[in-house]
Amino acid sequence: MNKYTKVDGHNGLVRSPQGAILNVDKNGILLAKGRKKVWKEQQEELAQLRDDVAIMKQMMQQLLEDKDGTNGN
Repeated sequence: MNKYTKVDGHNGLVRSPQGAILNVDKNGILLAKGRKKVWKEQQEELAQLRDDVAIMKQMMQQLLEDKDGTNGN
């Protein structure tokens, strides 16, 4: 790792000879990946809940229409 230069003020970052900034904080990378996974799971759950609520609203509307006799039957 001697070919890389440390970036001042950032412990987990180094600069390659080509000038690219690289993150070498493996623990930080793993933590970030874990946070991203949890966020994606939460977003999927939220989308599913929204779909479920929309279906329930549709069902309630149908029940109300059937009760009121406004569906043409």
